[in-house]
Amino acid sequence: MNIQTLTNYFLEYGAFFIYLIVLLEYLNLPGFPAGVIMPLAGIWAAKGDISFPLVMVLTVLAGLTGSWLLYFLGRLGGPKVMGWYFKKFPKHRAVIEEKMEMLREKGGKGVFVSKLLPMVRTIISIPAGMVQMEFMKYTVSSLLGIFIWNLVFVGAGYFFGEAAIQVLS
Repeated sequence: MNIQTLTNYFLEYGAFFIYLIVLLEYLNLPGFPAGVIMPLAGIWAAKGDISFPLVMVLTVLAGLTGSWLLYFLGRLGGPKVMGWYFKKFPKHRAVIEEKMEMLREKGGKGVFVSKLLPMVRTIISIPAGMVQMEFMKYTVSSLLGIFIWNLVFVGAGYFFGEAAIQVLS
């Protein structure tokens, strides 16, 4: 997907498009990089096509929805899901097991910090569910991390506007 295609989808589907793309990105699906869609949403807000607060609400809700889905996937089907995942990606086993141990030790602080780290931020939800982290603690920790991450990316697009398009193109 290029910038023009994303812009055309936004013009056609509006705010729902931002929510959907960010949700898919938080579900850790390939092809939906936050480093592109969130700054672009910030650019749209800077141009007046959508309000900045609305973009933030949409992206945070999408991030939280995706995180909850992966959390419950881990909580309800963790061992089966991880068995399949480790067969497909055996090199990831050590990293995920390390993250599960970190979650057992650090709890909500571990989720918060993980939500600020590329690659780890989306996948951490499954181990959090697998270790049966208390849902409200998980939600608050995720919400804070998601808000900061999204604010940086959406804010970059908003404040750097057209210059950001040159970098993304």
